[in-house]
Amino acid sequence: MSQLEAFLAAGRRVQHHRPWPRAVVDPAAWVKGVEGLADGRWTLVNLWAQADRVHMALYEAAAAKAGVVSLDCIDGGFPSVGRGHPPAIRLERAIQDLFGLCADGLHDTRPWLDHGLWGQRRPLAGGGDPAPAQDYGFLPCEGEGLHQVAVGPVHAGIIEPGHFRFTANGETVVRLEERLGYLHKGIDRLMAGAGLERGAQLAGRTSGDSTVAYAWAFAQAAEAALGVQVPERALWLRAVMAELERLANHLGDIGAVCNDAAFAIIHAHTAVLRERVLRAADACFGHRLMRDRIVPGGVSCDLDAAGETRLRNLIGGLRVAMPGIIHLFDDTPSLKDRTVSTGRLTPKLAARFGAGGFVGRASGRDFDTRRDIAYAPYDGLAFEVPVVRSGDVNARVWIRIQEVEQGLSLLEQCLAHLRPGPLRAEVTPVGAPTEGLGMVEGFRGDVFAWLALDAEGRVDRCHLRDPSWFQWPLLEAVIEDNIIADFPLCNKSFNCSYSGHDL
Repeated sequence: MSQLEAFLAAGRRVQHHRPWPRAVVDPAAWVKGVEGLADGRWTLVNLWAQADRVHMALYEAAAAKAGVVSLDCIDGGFPSVGRGHPPAIRLERAIQDLFGLCADGLHDTRPWLDHGLWGQRRPLAGGGDPAPAQDYGFLPCEGEGLHQVAVGPVHAGIIEPGHFRFTANGETVVRLEERLGYLHKGIDRLMAGAGLERGAQLAGRTSGDSTVAYAWAFAQAAEAALGVQVPERALWLRAVMAELERLANHLGDIGAVCNDAAFAIIHAHTAVLRERVLRAADACFGHRLMRDRIVPGGVSCDLDAAGETRLRNLIGGLRVAMPGIIHLFDDTPSLKDRTVSTGRLTPKLAARFGAGGFVGRASGRDFDTRRDIAYAPYDGLAFEVPVVRSGDVNARVWIRIQEVEQGLSLLEQCLAHLRPGPLRAEVTPVGAPTEGLGMVEGFRGDVFAWLALDAEGRVDRCHLRDPSWFQWPLLEAVIEDNIIADFPLCNKSFNCSYSGHDL
């Protein structure tokens, strides 16, 4: 029995929660769970709330075990996780905004998602009188010759809104502090009372560039809660869509990073390749982003023989084009001068925050949900998880390049496994409240979905977590001691989601 399994076994097991075990613990045991995070025994996967309780998802890498611990908030509060484990701070501030549950001992209690413009407070706990909008209190920074530079939330490019407050000495950044939440859409509240079809639509609109990953994570959670067996062909088609989504985003990011280093030619080439992927997705599945194609129980469309041929041609074309792009990236000294050693994230910090995707793997964190918390059909596929330790902009680009290569291989394997068969299993309520959890590897990293259903199979509570929750704080860390002009490069090398984070 692993340490995490022993910890969960000491609590009261919730029988209707699948597939990860969930245990209700007392405050003293909750604090022991926080201590396990602080000393590195396990990684924080997520922290979220219901009206009167909080939940903490944990992962023990040494044993490849995961589970959820829950604590009833009898007096409207709970022992702070963020006090001993900083990656939880923003999650606790969001819980405070949405539910009014206070993390006892949390040193930073400033609002996070709530900008004072909702018309009410604590919207997921029955609401309350609105608080007046106030200036956000950025953390002080003292020293000689320091000045502040405010950037955003409205930016020069056509991008999502976020505010970045730089404190600099000359051009050198001493501190960066982010202010997010401008894209809060109320996804959690919209989910309440929704049927599974509507819930899947909302999940797929949480962050548009990851619509497949979110829809799949939501579907996993629903299928686990209701005990649904997904048809084999549907699983392979889900993987095809997921890898197309990953390819399109990685290709776009490779070029965008180079463009922010004023090397536009790679950007031009990868933009063409990304467009080919998106057009193939549209031709094969009827939508460039493949939105609403993954649904609880399976998929909503099939792939015909012409689509299979088109995807095989796409794979061949990308394999021909990529070596030239790689050569251009690797053999351009002026580009290397901008990307090597810029924005370095240390392996220790990446591990502490449980950074997923290319951000974590570029800094030595060897984790991929498809392999380490394996789900079908990836448990039957052969692939490598590229990992380096240098942690700079260059490393994050190289991980993406290698992920493109792996994605092409995975696409080929998925197409080879496709067999005729049904596309969707029937999804019916079980006549009692149930809970399910899903986690899928999106292009940024692990996308998490937790779902509580009522006896009629409608959503009682759904919580989605983007990998960006644990990546945004790391962007603040990597820009320190770099110059302000390198921020766009560092920012694009992370490419965190605003919309997925802001919910």
